[in-house]
Amino acid sequence: MRQRIVIVDYGMGNLRSVQKAFERIGAPAEIAAEPAGVLAADAVVLPGVGAFGDAMAELRRRALLKPLREYLESGRPFLGICLGLQLLFERSEEAGQQEGLGYLKGVVRRFPPDVGKVPHMGWNQVWRCRPGDGLFEGIADGEWFYFVHSYYVDPQERDVVAGETEYGIRFCSMVRRGNLLATQFHPEKSQRAGLRLLANFVRELAVLRR
Repeated sequence: MRQRIVIVDYGMGNLRSVQKAFERIGAPAEIAAEPAGVLAADAVVLPGVGAFGDAMAELRRRALLKPLREYLESGRPFLGICLGLQLLFERSEEAGQQEGLGYLKGVVRRFPPDVGKVPHMGWNQVWRCRPGDGLFEGIADGEWFYFVHSYYVDPQERDVVAGETEYGIRFCSMVRRGNLLATQFHPEKSQRAGLRLLANFVRELAVLRR
């Protein structure tokens, strides 16, 4: 039976590019904006670009905060991309103090002024922090992925950090907790390596469904 992969539409992200990336690896995904669609999913993808506070406001306006929290607590597969990673944390320093979903402990911080050009935009390397993780199968340590962001996550719990990147500072660019994967980079824009990461995520989902 085909896994139901749901990309959450809350008005802040290029949903079609994420959907097309899943199509390219033979794993069709649907776009849903309703709470019922999130709760019925076998895997949820939370993409996003833009401001943290605006994203939380849209999720609240569309009554998606509660179903997202329920889904996360269920332990089912979840993929956060860019802003979708940042929203998992307790709060962001963007535009003051903005409250997040609070699933992971930690803060979203702005790059310090001495790192260079902000936003951090373009290709950069991701270094593994969890050797042997199946999500990295077929992906070299230090592989290049595509980034666009001005803020980075600062997890309170070190054991969730799955990958790190250098940009003036060394920051967390990927987290993993159980069946949850979230990346600061954009797999859907990262060509072969990004598609391989998505394929590894889908493969893990298929194993769980057996």
